[in-house]
Amino acid sequence: MFIGHGSPMNAITQNPYRDAWLKLGKTLPRPRAILCVSAHWQTQGTQVCAVEKPETIHDFGGFPQELFAQQYPAPGAPDIAQMTCDLFTNGEVTPRLDWGLDHGAWTILQSLFPAADVPVFQLSLDVNLSFSEHFALAQNLAGLRERGVMMIGSGNIVHNLGRLDSSGKVYDWTIDFDNYIKSALEVGNNAALIHIERAGEAARLAVPTSEHYLPLLYIAATRHADDRMRFLTEAYDLGSLSMRSVIYQ
Repeated sequence: MFIGHGSPMNAITQNPYRDAWLKLGKTLPRPRAILCVSAHWQTQGTQVCAVEKPETIHDFGGFPQELFAQQYPAPGAPDIAQMTCDLFTNGEVTPRLDWGLDHGAWTILQSLFPAADVPVFQLSLDVNLSFSEHFALAQNLAGLRERGVMMIGSGNIVHNLGRLDSSGKVYDWTIDFDNYIKSALEVGNNAALIHIERAGEAARLAVPTSEHYLPLLYIAATRHADDRMRFLTEAYDLGSLSMRSVIYQ
């Protein structure tokens, strides 16, 4: 699944997104482990967090103390993290022992799996890869699903913090790009997902930086031909955030 996570405050306030995550969590099967690809872990080279007890990382500022007090003490999955590395014979993916769960991961996981009893490990976004290279790398991860690993991408399809608007207005380009991606997902058009420049000026404004969009590519690349797709949430927040979430089962 790809979850549009939006503000970290969505984790602790009453809002329709958290309501949807909590409801979804009650229906999900218990996986062997969860692999989370978050917008908030970018590295040189692709890495997986292989620690036994990942820390809860509060990688933000300017929020209430209640948010900084949140902890998500899920166990890690070092054995499956190593299995993930072993999928790549040329060493494209390496283990790392000094990371944990950033807010792209724990703010949604504490609603999906509130007991924090499912092992979780993160995979980073290599800043040196193109969109097509990210997609190709992600395709190698699809086999993890047969081994009981749930794949979660966390970001936002439209994410432009420089254009936030609290008046209730939603920009035309926010709607246009979100609809462009919606259509591509509905028909399984991978080329449209990779080559977002086809959406024109809307893409430039909706994706000024790539990190919040890229987790979607990892989920699209690991879907199966017989998966059923559905949208969990379809909404806009603060004018320049798309809160669209998609599930493949």
